[in-house]
Amino acid sequence: MPIIPHLIADQFGSHIGKYSERLQVTQKGTTLQQAPLLHLEAVYVLNRGVSISADALEACCNRGIPVYFIDSIGTPYAAVYAGGLAGTVLTRREQLRAFDDWRGGYLARQFASGKILNQAITLKYLSKTRKDSPAGAALRLAADEVQDHLAWLERLTGETADDLRPELLAAEGNAASRYWQAVIPLMPPDYGWVSREGRGASDPVNQLLNYGYGILYGQIERALVLAGLDPYGGFIHVDRPGKPSLTLDLIEEFRQAAVDRVVFGLAARNFTVDRDDQGRMSEETRKTFASHILEHLESGARYEGQRRPLGQIIQTQARRLAGFLRGDRENYEPYKAEW
Repeated sequence: MPIIPHLIADQFGSHIGKYSERLQVTQKGTTLQQAPLLHLEAVYVLNRGVSISADALEACCNRGIPVYFIDSIGTPYAAVYAGGLAGTVLTRREQLRAFDDWRGGYLARQFASGKILNQAITLKYLSKTRKDSPAGAALRLAADEVQDHLAWLERLTGETADDLRPELLAAEGNAASRYWQAVIPLMPPDYGWVSREGRGASDPVNQLLNYGYGILYGQIERALVLAGLDPYGGFIHVDRPGKPSLTLDLIEEFRQAAVDRVVFGLAARNFTVDRDDQGRMSEETRKTFASHILEHLESGARYEGQRRPLGQIIQTQARRLAGFLRGDRENYEPYKAEW
């Protein structure tokens, strides 16, 4: 039986059950997939009409295997993992206190800096294969212009997250606008990509980006929970009921390395995005693309002089964030992608 680290169930009417020491996906009596629990790292339910047994959920929780539920446009709507993974309550207490003191402002600035820096790095990365062309020169210029926004952040005055938020969001938004403006001309014209759009996007590139971010979102949230942090207690993204603001904060420094590069690479190879009658990505396209994202998260990236899986780096960053909030670390440095 092959080793399957990520079990994906995406066919309407399929069922995930536990059989001996493995999970099995079946549909109308036919076995679609089997995954030994020993090697399983996560389960992804990517469609409506997929059921999972209580025995399968119990087996996953007992082994620390998360089960993620993501809708057809990439929006995560539930995740199941063991309640005992939440870590020490001290971390959450300090997280809540930090919102109203200098630590909240410091972290908000660091998250925004990480996003802007990695956008600039991604543009430089894309320019490597276009060194002696006008496109390469345009990308390098755009990278410098995006990176200039870091100086904007350094000039900000204020102590708390509330003090800094309006200017942080303005700098972040301007940098993002320049980033997407530089990338759009690189995509095949047949994709019809003219601007960055979130939920409800109808073009293939935005649909892939949104779906990829949904998968990454689950990885970030679990990393925060394992580190003892509350995914709903963020610093940049304003608190609202049901909004996992810390997840949305931490994801910013990983979007480019974990998702954008995968989408840009697939688009450059004219990856086929099949659609259903409602204009959404087909089940097969979602499953294939999810596999690309998950494989990329397992691939190595340079981190402090070593090559480590990107998924492990996410967990390490969450733990370092928790350590900073508890006072175990003097600072928090955002992840810096390689190029």
